Amino acid sequence: MADQMEWANALTNRPSLEAAVTDAVKQATSLLAGPADLGLVFISSAFTSEYSRLLPLLNEQLSVPVLIGCSGGGVIGTSQWGDTQELEAEPALGLTLARLPEVNVTPFHVVAEELPDLDSSPDSWINLLGVPPSPTPKFVLLSGTLSSGITDLLQGLDFAYPGSVTVGGQAIAGSMGGRAALFYNQNLYREGTIGVALSGNIVLETIVAQGCRPIGKPRQVTKGDRNIILELDDEVPLIVLRDLIASLSEKERMLAQNSLSVGLAMDEFKQDLHQGDFLIRSILGVDPSAGAIAITDYVRPGQRLQFHLRDAQASVDDLELMLQRYKKQQVSGSSAFGALMFSCVGRGEGLYGKPNVDSQLFRRYLDNIPLTGLFCNGEIGPVGGSTFLHNYTSVFGICRSLSGQD
Repeated sequence: MADQMEWANALTNRPSLEAAVTDAVKQATSLLAGPADLGLVFISSAFTSEYSRLLPLLNEQLSVPVLIGCSGGGVIGTSQWGDTQELEAEPALGLTLARLPEVNVTPFHVVAEELPDLDSSPDSWINLLGVPPSPTPKFVLLSGTLSSGITDLLQGLDFAYPGSVTVGGQAIAGSMGGRAALFYNQNLYREGTIGVALSGNIVLETIVAQGCRPIGKPRQVTKGDRNIILELDDEVPLIVLRDLIASLSEKERMLAQNSLSVGLAMDEFKQDLHQGDFLIRSILGVDPSAGAIAITDYVRPGQRLQFHLRDAQASVDDLELMLQRYKKQQVSGSSAFGALMFSCVGRGEGLYGKPNVDSQLFRRYLDNIPLTGLFCNGEIGPVGGSTFLHNYTSVFGICRSLSGQD
């Protein structure tokens, strides 16, 4: 029988970095029965001036063959008392150590200049990462700024590794002009993307909660140019939108002023579209003279879309719906051993008015799964079979063993 999978999570809010590292290492190592194969470290932007000290301090007390991590707007984790916390706007450090028997763990760091052209062969991407396509790998990515080429990398991974699953997030820079930090074994990087590929005896299942609810009815793009919607159902888009807003309640009309988004249908063959069937994208602006609407993604004629609203209640309802769907689809007899959470810095206490909402909702449906993660500047997860960079989203990656012997 194979060794058991183990996922030991530590979370600390000690204000001194030395004390935080000692505390986190002590907590995490005490929960493991053997040496770890992978370490994940997340540090809050309250420690911005001390990012360069983190890895030397960790390496004094911890030996792990692969260690990746990054800075975030806050840190999420299961504390030593077993409760899950989202530590925002305060010093926080999260450390996860995983024992992954029969799993190949391959780390990598890539910068935008190294990425192949999107019309390159799959081999170009495979050679870049040094990750074979079989058995199908699962990816965890942590990226720097948008100039890291993360959107091209996601397209390349989907192309070169069909059937793979990718989750992750964008690191957040600190205050006062600080820069985001990416941690990779002994190295601190400020640009590019670091990641780890997990192949073999592991399954990575995802929940992507985009925090919106649809309003109105689905419409079809009858004319578009790149990211600009020029016609909806042969009508002027801005007139369609104004008519829709006029039909809303007063509360919804107020909400639409700041929280209106567009959902792009991901399955062109599905006739009956519901919440969760859309990729949510922001509205960049409108052209009153042409009546056009610009969004943060390309559109094409024939594509269906629906306007969406986002608020605290919609976010809770959406995550609960996703959790309920996941729970129904769970394979009996195969329990998860750990989970990752990448949540937008625009969620959390700022959205809900109280802490720990998303993580506690996760634990209500999926109890006893150690949870680790951070607040990001963009969240990575699949929708409709392709992987995207999201905003205002909580992405969960749930780890199981392929053999079910965990």
